[in-house]
Amino acid sequence: MLQRISPKITLVGAGPGDPELLTIKGARAIRSADVLLYDALTGPGLLELARPEALLVCVGKRAGNHRLRQEEINRLMVAYARSHGHVVRLKGGDPFVFGRGQEEVAYAREQGIPVEVVPGISSCIAVPELQHVPPTRRGYSESFWVITGTTRSGELSVDISLAARSTATVIVLMGMRKARAIAEVFERQGKSQLPAMAIQNGSLPDERRVLGAVSEIADKIEAEGLGTPGILVFGEVVALHPDWGFAEVAAELVAGRRA
Repeated sequence: MLQRISPKITLVGAGPGDPELLTIKGARAIRSADVLLYDALTGPGLLELARPEALLVCVGKRAGNHRLRQEEINRLMVAYARSHGHVVRLKGGDPFVFGRGQEEVAYAREQGIPVEVVPGISSCIAVPELQHVPPTRRGYSESFWVITGTTRSGELSVDISLAARSTATVIVLMGMRKARAIAEVFERQGKSQLPAMAIQNGSLPDERRVLGAVSEIADKIEAEGLGTPGILVFGEVVALHPDWGFAEVAAELVAGRRA
């Protein structure tokens, strides 16, 4: 007698990269999956949670290298749910923070497939915090903006200019390749000396970061060869980084301003 298949999709946020930052509920979903559709940003440690008989399918989605178009991922997700049963769609960070998760949920629901969402820890808060930089702190920042550095049109989001006028902490996801243009927006608002930070591969063993004022952050990113995936942080809270004072002294030494 053939076993009846019960289609189901669970959208799981994988967190910023470190597999130990996955939620318990997310881990349970992965362990129960018949098919695991995962992004390029998903750490290999998370795939080890899947059952040996589960089908693992990489669907890409890394900056500048999308293996499949979003529409194809949507169709694949539903097709596997109908043919195999429980599909876990594993997405880096949180699926609803610039992750197009709601589009995937909407498509699945239109096709009559039940969907569950398991939120993930977004890199927008986790990565700065792992550097001991809080998005908000009394006396420094009363709020924070989270903005994409990559819009559908390819232009910078107008929200970056709006955020640069505020006193809020500004966290830019998917903006490493446009760091210089983004920094110039802040400079036009008279914030060339505002503390800034760039972090690549946040939460992972090969994490790298640079600190500096807005006026120098793009040069430092290029000098150190930082790339994607990464985030940018602009705001007074960056000066709370344990190495901020050291970074200032090192810069002065290079410039010959200290004996």
